[in-house]
Amino acid sequence: MAVDAPTVSGAAEREPLYAYIRLAAALTIMTIGTVGMYAIVVALKPIAAEFGASRSDASVAYAVTMIGFGVGGVMMGRWSDRVGVMWPCLFGTLILALGFILAAQASSLWQLYLAQGLMIGMLGNAALFAPLVADTTLWFHRRRGIAVAIVASGNYLAGVLWPPVIQHYIDASDWRATYTGIGLFCGIAMPPLCLMLQRRAPVVLAAAADTDAGTDQPLGLSPNRLHGLLAVAGIACCLAMAMPQAHIVAHATDLGHAAQRGAEMLAVMLATGIVSRLVFGWISDHIGGLETLLLGSSLQALMLIGFMFAESLSSLYLMAALFGLSQGGIVPSYAMIVRRYFVPGQAGWRIALVLSMTLLGMALGGWLAGLLYDLTGSYRMAFINAVIFNLLNMAIAGALLRRARQGV
Repeated sequence: MAVDAPTVSGAAEREPLYAYIRLAAALTIMTIGTVGMYAIVVALKPIAAEFGASRSDASVAYAVTMIGFGVGGVMMGRWSDRVGVMWPCLFGTLILALGFILAAQASSLWQLYLAQGLMIGMLGNAALFAPLVADTTLWFHRRRGIAVAIVASGNYLAGVLWPPVIQHYIDASDWRATYTGIGLFCGIAMPPLCLMLQRRAPVVLAAAADTDAGTDQPLGLSPNRLHGLLAVAGIACCLAMAMPQAHIVAHATDLGHAAQRGAEMLAVMLATGIVSRLVFGWISDHIGGLETLLLGSSLQALMLIGFMFAESLSSLYLMAALFGLSQGGIVPSYAMIVRRYFVPGQAGWRIALVLSMTLLGMALGGWLAGLLYDLTGSYRMAFINAVIFNLLNMAIAGALLRRARQGV
């Protein structure tokens, strides 16, 4: 049974101005705070060189960051369900800033892994991404798709703004000084924005009161089975997505291009990802979340295949742009699906869990691509592996969409 009706009287009316003020604050927090996803990508080769580590060993720092990001998202989602999103965001901001400063002091890889995984990932970024996306769904009804797309585009906007800046400061000094500067900036800029999120959404009490998890059979499946399928789909799509995002800088330099060019490719990829998220957000408001998921996943698979044959500077820039345009709407579509097919009282933690699985997929994809590179000496097998997992995501999305269209 689909559950998407307004939870309180008037929920279908125009959203209040305050909802848009919150949306702007959440977008800014996301843009600044999700630097944790990209700093390690840009610093991957300098870190590997300094510690005398292999590409896969250095990639573990990215993997533990994303695993921590995913695991922490569920905890932070439950916390935000109880007390609102402001306190998790404040806590995450302070830990994120401290994590960058401590990572800059690491004298061994395990210390870097700890700072990245526990502080930057699990207790820092995790308090920002999934809770802010879930909170946004509570403030919007008619324009929920585009609102979710806007706030979720913050991590892509971070990818546009941060990598060139980080690469510049690494080239000018080193990765340690750059990490320290990031930590100080986050600790100063983000807390005032978090304080703007103090109010609770009007639907929170009604949603919290609706705790019946067993009477509905969304798409003819038990709630937990559907939730599990969405989690697997999230892992698969983002394992594929991580290949270009996590290794584009290293891949570009392997092909003989400057590291700065690789950072610019990542920025281009994520800039077009912003456009994609907004467009797909509008699309999802009109055709639905499942349809949007299948469309974005199909386009992503095609672009991954094209990436395998791109070697020149111009072709890499083109594929980076097309890849961003293809996959930007995938992750926000999961929030739309959860709000469509689960009772409102469960939306917060279920959204957090599915989004956390997408981050787990990013972690596994980044590490696995590094491992396949070490084993083969190129990224060709990593791209093939990404396509295989992308096909798994498409199969799940297609099966669920068929059930929806058959009225199961």
